[in-house]
Amino acid sequence: MLEEAAPEFDFQLIRNAEDAQAVPADAVKGAICWHPPHGVLKRFPQLQIVSSVAAGVDNTLADPELPQVPVCRVIDPNLARGMAEYVAWATLYYHRRFDEVAADRAARSWRTPVQQAAPQTRVGIMGLGVLGNTVADYLANLGFDVTGWARTARDNPAWRTYAGSDALPEFLADRDVVVCLLPLTPLTNGIFNQQTFAAMQPGAAFINCGRGEHLVVPHLLDALDSGHLRGAMLDVFAREPLAQDSPLWSHPKVLVTPHMASSARFEVIVEQVVTNLRRAFAGEAPVNAIDRTRGY
Repeated sequence: MLEEAAPEFDFQLIRNAEDAQAVPADAVKGAICWHPPHGVLKRFPQLQIVSSVAAGVDNTLADPELPQVPVCRVIDPNLARGMAEYVAWATLYYHRRFDEVAADRAARSWRTPVQQAAPQTRVGIMGLGVLGNTVADYLANLGFDVTGWARTARDNPAWRTYAGSDALPEFLADRDVVVCLLPLTPLTNGIFNQQTFAAMQPGAAFINCGRGEHLVVPHLLDALDSGHLRGAMLDVFAREPLAQDSPLWSHPKVLVTPHMASSARFEVIVEQVVTNLRRAFAGEAPVNAIDRTRGY
């Protein structure tokens, strides 16, 4: 599909460092990647642009020898909608107490959980970029009590926002459901840990659609086993596929989904990647370039 969209370019598949050695160093001017092996891209001195095939670029920025060229991400207008649908489903799972129904089913227990109106369920969104804002608006339109938190100050007249580490405990204190949609940066790596879970109100649920590295898994399991947290729905993991022996598979309070919350359409990826290659080679600024100091 790339060849059809941009026949003027010669595309080479590089799967590992050995493949990279077989390509003339001066022949590569653009890289399209998701999780490039560390040190591979530095081999190409003519490199002008690096394009991620997804909205996240943390896997690319993790390379300590990444050349100082623009790094771009893909923004699919439907990506945010898909994420909003997933988070709405996950929120409704706890709001309508389907987790309790699932537990009762195992015991063949006929019990109707207590129901409540959407405004009585308080949802906190961590990460207020394009995805986070879309999800927050979507949930607010469904009637949920929504607040947001970000590393830096944001303003939204539709719902209350918090900013910075000092405000995090106050943000977490009364939320029934906490959703992670943060970018992965050195400041957010491991942010969902013992301290964060302790700051959440007893009986809260956790939904992670950010990155697996945001979560310290043993700390989550401790919070679930102690009864402090009600449950967790996890769509992303530090290593994927999730290992067969991971305790997350069998924990009764954890629901695992296979990184399916949302993804960019292939045709959108191709269009934006090709557009940026053409812009970069023409000396123009690429679109959707990230701020490397911030990590997104």
